[in-house]
Amino acid sequence: MTTSPKPRRKPGRSALTRSRPKPQAAAAADAAFIEVENARPRGSAADAGQPLADALAYWVDFAQRSALFLDVLRERGDNMLAHERAGQPPLLDFEYETILDARSFERPANYALLRITRCGPTHASNFRRQDLRPVMVVEPRAGHGPGIGGFKHDSEVGVALHQGHPTYFAIFYPEPCPGQTLADVIHALRAFAVEIARHHDGVAPVLYGNCQGGWAVMLLAADCEGLDGPSVLNGSPLSYWAGAEDVNPMRLAGGLLGGVWLTHLMADLGGGRLDGAWLGQNFERLNPANTWWQKNYNLYSQVDTERERFLEFERWWSSFYFLSREEILATVENLFIGNRLEQGQVRLDCCDVQDHLACVVDLRRIRNPIVVFASSGDNITPPHQALGWIPAIYPDTEALKAAGQRIVYLLNPHVGHLGIFVSASVAQHEHRAILENIEAYKNLAPGLYEMKIGGPSESAATVGAARSRSRDAAPAPLAVRFEERRVEDLRFDYPRHAFEKVDAVSQWNESFYRNWISPWVRASANPVSAFLQKWGHPMRMQRYLFSAQVSPAMAWVPFAAAWARQTRQPVARDNPWHVAEQEASKAIAAALEQWRIQRDAAQEQWFTQLYGNT
Repeated sequence: MTTSPKPRRKPGRSALTRSRPKPQAAAAADAAFIEVENARPRGSAADAGQPLADALAYWVDFAQRSALFLDVLRERGDNMLAHERAGQPPLLDFEYETILDARSFERPANYALLRITRCGPTHASNFRRQDLRPVMVVEPRAGHGPGIGGFKHDSEVGVALHQGHPTYFAIFYPEPCPGQTLADVIHALRAFAVEIARHHDGVAPVLYGNCQGGWAVMLLAADCEGLDGPSVLNGSPLSYWAGAEDVNPMRLAGGLLGGVWLTHLMADLGGGRLDGAWLGQNFERLNPANTWWQKNYNLYSQVDTERERFLEFERWWSSFYFLSREEILATVENLFIGNRLEQGQVRLDCCDVQDHLACVVDLRRIRNPIVVFASSGDNITPPHQALGWIPAIYPDTEALKAAGQRIVYLLNPHVGHLGIFVSASVAQHEHRAILENIEAYKNLAPGLYEMKIGGPSESAATVGAARSRSRDAAPAPLAVRFEERRVEDLRFDYPRHAFEKVDAVSQWNESFYRNWISPWVRASANPVSAFLQKWGHPMRMQRYLFSAQVSPAMAWVPFAAAWARQTRQPVARDNPWHVAEQEASKAIAAALEQWRIQRDAAQEQWFTQLYGNT
């Protein structure tokens, strides 16, 4: 075998320089590089020492980031304990005054109505316009405290306020009233809406419901006459059995756990209250890659810039509220497992307190316009659950038109569930468009419409500048059009008969538990066991154990963090050790995501084996 001789390369000349002619500037740069390379002695100490210098730079940065990261976790724990000692007030980034406190009602509920009075240095009256309808934001009862719709200026509350709407906020307190029922909550919300209308010459407010606050708004709108203000549902589940396989596993949880009995058990152990930390834990289990790794690594890798954003969100996410046994059982049994809202089977007390006959909530009684905002990136309340109730109530488009109802929906292609409420870009785009057209919905002909928003949302700098201007200098409205759609196109296929079996199993298990086990559990529960259950919950422990008030071993962290800030030496992005760290992080996240996929697939299979697809 013979081989052709390889041409010899000239010493010190890069092969890239001979590939093709270069522009003059590039050729000059290559010539300078070649000159430096030819002048450098081969095997110099600089070449030999570069790996050591890279390693030293990385480990200095690693130590500093570790100290700063632990300091953020320490501050999160301190914030949680301080918020608990303060009575867990609503986390609103606005000043407010209390208008009504439902704890003093004849049928008490742990709700209160707040009026937003100030945004930063500016009083709300400087924004208010007499021609605009008031807005009442209703928060979700999903384990966390109120405030998600207004814990920063670029939020639903901020947008409503700066557009000139008199803005109100329905909050709830950490502890439920004894024996508080779902009907008590709806009565309180009705009283709030009536009081707002009384303050504004009889003009009914916009009912702005977030997540579970959305179905509360629908119960209110279906139960009460005379509320002609639009109902806005943001990421709100109403069709609880709907969803896509391998995408929305939470809808299967009731069937895999045997129904509502487990919720009843946890409420009994809590002394008649369900700890919201259990609900928060369910949300975190949906995305283990983010919960166990990505959220913390994102903070660790960008600790110089992510500190305030992380702590701002965690102030809300780390605040867990209790729900009464009666309220949570009615919610889970009637809605999440029974799916009775869209079927017209939810029974509440009649609005007339003198009449003790129960009434059935029928969504077809709603006559005020309904706006539904959902996202395709939401795996907690997907568009299936946000919109699937419409064809369940109105068989076709003609039935919707014959009822004289107007339903408008808009879809975001990618934002997650929490992003619907907390994303500044969503607030300044979708929520802004919704509120700018709040009076336009009732002028539409009866039917189903999709809202399309044109024009880019304003930059943060523009929005910030707009705050300092008067309402006469408000930014130009977003371009919006309403495209007519057909109800028939919103039908989502799912194994309905399987979920009906889940409901039947849940009723049997709940009856057995309520009659034979619950009395013994209630007799054994006491304030001490409820206290230990609260502070022993993993969702709280993983936070307060990083506080120096609880763990003396964390006392050194503030001093180490102060040293890190004073001597901060961020590592270069192309440092090989830093690159290896990022690759390892991606591998860990990918492994956890793969595990989630396999777990969810297994749950789908178990559900199918237990209840079938037909």
